[in-house]
Amino acid sequence: MIKDTNLVGQIKKQLPAELIQFMQMAGDVAAGMGQKLYLVGGVVRDLILERKNLDLDLVAEGDAIALAEELAKLKKGRVIAHSRFNTAKIKWDKWTVDIATTRAETYEKSGSLPVVRCGGDIENDLVRRDFSINAMAVYLDPSHYGELIDLYRGREDLEKGRIRVLHDYSFRDDATRIWRAVRYEQRLDFKIERHTLDLLKRDISYLDVISGDRIRHELELVLEEERPEKALLRADELGLLARMSPAVEAGLWLAKMFTRARGLMQPYSPPEELYLAFLVYRLSPEALEDWIAYLKFTRSVSQILQETLHLKNELPCLAAAEMTPSQIHRCLHRYHQVAILANLMESGSPLVRQRIELYLNKLRFIHPAITGADLMDMGMASGPRIKEVLEILREARLDGKVASREEELKLIKTSRSF
Repeated sequence: MIKDTNLVGQIKKQLPAELIQFMQMAGDVAAGMGQKLYLVGGVVRDLILERKNLDLDLVAEGDAIALAEELAKLKKGRVIAHSRFNTAKIKWDKWTVDIATTRAETYEKSGSLPVVRCGGDIENDLVRRDFSINAMAVYLDPSHYGELIDLYRGREDLEKGRIRVLHDYSFRDDATRIWRAVRYEQRLDFKIERHTLDLLKRDISYLDVISGDRIRHELELVLEEERPEKALLRADELGLLARMSPAVEAGLWLAKMFTRARGLMQPYSPPEELYLAFLVYRLSPEALEDWIAYLKFTRSVSQILQETLHLKNELPCLAAAEMTPSQIHRCLHRYHQVAILANLMESGSPLVRQRIELYLNKLRFIHPAITGADLMDMGMASGPRIKEVLEILREARLDGKVASREEELKLIKTSRSF
């Protein structure tokens, strides 16, 4: 880990030339406009840790939107501005950079969103942040380019591998920081510093005044981690999961399922919904409905989770001694693929797993050659009858009773059921 107070070397080593050129240009332009500009947040932390991070967050002591517009002209890019908070996003080619005006924040009461006051200096901007390791900045103006601003011993905490809040009422101001403390601790293989851990335990009840959708957002961020089960196990140990629902817990089984999911999905990451399906797999339907209502999941995610439990209870239908391909299809086709995958990985029956794999790899792709439009051209009236006929044709395909369009036509002409 580097110990210099100037990070120019790390910037050159870890960031692509395009972003380095942009930061130097941005510092020059800001200075010409009478503004001071800084690189802040997680990217500074990761420069010191020598971890890859291309998400640049810049803070200006001045008008961030005006600065962003000047920079976008030079890069032939575009600006997405939010005048309410004086923030902007610059996009050009494949790159995106966020610029904000320095700000101060106050909390009127625990659990409320902060009252934001734009303006002030970098010191006021850094003191509002969550942990010391995220409260560092780097000068981008030409006269001090690359110099580190570390007012709260963030680099020392990085060297000692600890997560530390900036003041004793940090978790009361914003209890979602409790989730973030766990997430950073597990991502970086750090430890929550002893006093901070005492504060976390003292103030964990303040999670109860945070809205469900904000808690859901923190959970979603956990699930984006490389190994989300680490943070979930720690969250369960500290009582965070119980704050979401007494029925939700994490243990070795969950860790095994998450690991299995990553192995199955390689080289891709498992979808968030699959992780959630395992997280709720052992809940009762009633507990799941309470959890969904509290966290305010979208309709599509809620349906996947509900289908996961429903299929879990219906799996015996796939364990019959003899089953035709059409019967396997009939058991599974109405369920979302994520719900099916979750049950595939959890099932202890080789026969059930074999049949689910047959469905996923082959049966779900089999369709009749004749379409609904063809049936209407033959004189069949539009309506539910067409769907019934197409299903009969598909089952005939699945069971090998027909293998071509001509055989499907023959079946239609000779079968009384049509």
